[in-house]
Amino acid sequence: MSEKVIEASDSGFADAIRTGLVLLDFWAPRCGPCRMQGPILEEVAAAVGDKALIVKVNIDENPKAAGAFDFKSIPTLFLLKDGGVMRQFTGLQRKDTLVAAIGQVAEG
Repeated sequence: MSEKVIEASDSGFADAIRTGLVLLDFWAPRCGPCRMQGPILEEVAAAVGDKALIVKVNIDENPKAAGAFDFKSIPTLFLLKDGGVMRQFTGLQRKDTLVAAIGQVAEG
């Protein structure tokens, strides 16, 4: 994982999403689309640079963090600005979709 894609645990979750622009990925190793999303998030991180931090949360290992958000399936991604939800994405997402959303929120 790159320095722009981090894994957050229950204990560090709140600090990881508190400020700035964060793309939050709820996933699990047992989920095929989740595993496919991982490399795409690395590409997104490279494309957006310092505009956003990518935070991954393994829902199997971090149930408290997962419980802080309302979602029904994985992968689910939330685009947050200073801890507030700006957008939600359900299912496998393309790099260009995520990069565009980050750009819109960063500029807006």
